[in-house]
Amino acid sequence: MNKVLTTPIKNEDLEDLRAGDVVYLDGTMVTCRDVGHRRLIELGRELPVDLRGMAILHAGPIVVPDGAGWKMISIGPTTSMRMESMERPFIGRTGVKLVIGKGGMGPETVAGCREHKAVHAVFPGGCAVLAATEVEAIERVEWLDLGMPEALWVCRVKHFGPLIISIDTQGNNLFETNKATFNARKTAIVERISQQVRFIK
Repeated sequence: MNKVLTTPIKNEDLEDLRAGDVVYLDGTMVTCRDVGHRRLIELGRELPVDLRGMAILHAGPIVVPDGAGWKMISIGPTTSMRMESMERPFIGRTGVKLVIGKGGMGPETVAGCREHKAVHAVFPGGCAVLAATEVEAIERVEWLDLGMPEALWVCRVKHFGPLIISIDTQGNNLFETNKATFNARKTAIVERISQQVRFIK
């Protein structure tokens, strides 16, 4: 059975996770992407949400009014690498434990996860509408002045995932490991293919 992380997430909840493991999330998840990161790291503005032990999602959701509140229509992850230069200090400043996005992240995020016992995970691309069904409620929104995609949407989620751990607390990076593996195999495969298509000029 795949592990379920429940907020607030503790260090010991993450110790046994390794890059490549699949987990699901229950509890609080906050959308936070480019401008949210820049306001904290570059402009020094404190976040209006306490992220200690919580999860963030690099995403620009589609949300509609629903009575006195809001309803999630689509919540697909955006490319995490755009936050690479800010993620390490972001993790350190906020105490966030689970960072979710699309694609891998680099050495700065690896260092941040190792130093502060956090993990990065990827949500499968192309499943934004499915992801919205795993949002039980939008509890509130902050920094709506940034517009719908960049605002901080504070969500209550149930069994949000599957989430593939791409960076664990030990500093293992699934994407970089896979790159090395694939590159090691590439030369022999290209040579085999070349043997079959030498007649093409």
